[in-house]
Amino acid sequence: MKPILFEFSFVKIYGYGLMIMIGILAALCLLSYRSKKGQYNEDNVWDMAILSIICGLIGGKVLYIITDIKEVLQNPSVLKNIGNGFVIYGAILGGILGVYIYSKKKAWNTLRVLDLLVPSLALAQGFGRIGCFLAGCCYGKVTSLPIGVEFNNSPFVPANVHLIPTQIYSSIFDFMLAFFLLWYDRCERKKGRVFSLYLIIYSIGRFLIEFLRGDPRGSVSILSTSQFISLFVLIIGILLFNFERIKKDVSK
Repeated sequence: MKPILFEFSFVKIYGYGLMIMIGILAALCLLSYRSKKGQYNEDNVWDMAILSIICGLIGGKVLYIITDIKEVLQNPSVLKNIGNGFVIYGAILGGILGVYIYSKKKAWNTLRVLDLLVPSLALAQGFGRIGCFLAGCCYGKVTSLPIGVEFNNSPFVPANVHLIPTQIYSSIFDFMLAFFLLWYDRCERKKGRVFSLYLIIYSIGRFLIEFLRGDPRGSVSILSTSQFISLFVLIIGILLFNFERIKKDVSK
């Protein structure tokens, strides 16, 4: 679509990178606003956010490389391109680890902090998927329906082929999830519920959208790698959402 949005002399502004930057800034602004209402120290929240972003970037890259190992073993010629990608579940796991580490340092309740953070995470993901659309990655299957889009100058996708715009579907889903979590957070007071609901809804949405994806992204049996991970994320989310109830039943 539009991998390079603007070009000035020797400077190129890439659509994917710009959307990632906008997503991070929007997420940080939302987190800063909500943290003030939660009476967290703003400087500490920003430090935690930076740590979680760094851990998220590392986690996303590491999981991508791990999922690429199978392809490398089958076709060693792709070794030169290994690491040129990103897996969102790895980023989520890395970001959670960063939050856990910082929360322990500051003696914060980790689940409370994750409840505070996840609407911002979903918001950032929404902008990130727009970046995917501009770059042409994470594309959908071939379609004859009017909703199909063609990518003419992307290094990732076949040119002049009508494809399902899964990036836009994912972006809309992520934005809707962010707004829903913000609303739900105003109604729910039990710690961990907002975070667990994010895990549940996101894993279901991701599992379903994967059926429409047409890009190479690894597989586990009949499932894509992301679908396989989504099953475990869904189970964790459900258990965490019902943790208090399970705890009471066990203590009886």
